[in-house]
Amino acid sequence: MSALDWPALMRAGMAGLKLLPRDFWQLTPAELRLMLGDAAAPQPLGRDRLAALMQAFPDRPAPQNKETTDD
Repeated sequence: MSALDWPALMRAGMAGLKLLPRDFWQLTPAELRLMLGDAAAPQPLGRDRLAALMQAFPDRPAPQNKETTDD
């Protein structure tokens, strides 16, 4: 889990949105994100990014000959 940038969030909420501190701290992260607009929301994974991830981290084929011995 990544740490939240509290100073930036507080600036956005109290300086940018002109929220009182008590109102800022009563918001859920989803409510704050909504108030800050769509740009603050994480963007869904698109096809281009998925293709780049698949190229960077290809699946490895499973070993064909898995022999186990019970000694």
